[in-house]
Amino acid sequence: MRKLTAGLFMTLDGVVETPDAWQGPYFNDEVGRRITAGIAEADALLMGTSTYRQFAGLWTSQESNPMADLMNSLTKYVVSSSLTSFEWANSVPLTGDFAASIDRLKRQEGKTIQVPGSPRLVRSLLGHGLLDELNLMIHPIVLGTGMRLFEDTPELAFEVTDSTTLSTGVVAVTYRPVPG
Repeated sequence: MRKLTAGLFMTLDGVVETPDAWQGPYFNDEVGRRITAGIAEADALLMGTSTYRQFAGLWTSQESNPMADLMNSLTKYVVSSSLTSFEWANSVPLTGDFAASIDRLKRQEGKTIQVPGSPRLVRSLLGHGLLDELNLMIHPIVLGTGMRLFEDTPELAFEVTDSTTLSTGVVAVTYRPVPG
């Protein structure tokens, strides 16, 4: 059975929206290596509409480099009711029953399925008990406003399986949901 993991940048006050607007001062080679290591464990990505649009524009416009080549070669599963065109190579729309589709993917042979960003999708995966691991890079900044990962979320319990403070003050934490 494949593992389904998610990775998000987060502020101290739980904001996960538009990290490109606030996480820049904290991004260094150390953060980059952690992201690359997480993606390298995967053979597929799972994304919602916004992340798919953003990533498709970003990675298809990159010149050949190891990360762009990897991102462009991976299978991209997309959960979206609004997208009608999937131009990015190896993109597969998921239709029908969301939870059943994800469960089928997890039962296939393969490596990890990585969810980069997509906070609404991550909330839904957690709510359906489908996410195996949540990797957060918690940044030492408070924004006060913005979408939070756990808005209107029922009680969830997690265990910490790894925690590292990076040189920029970012705390990289890996959580495993505890079945309730």
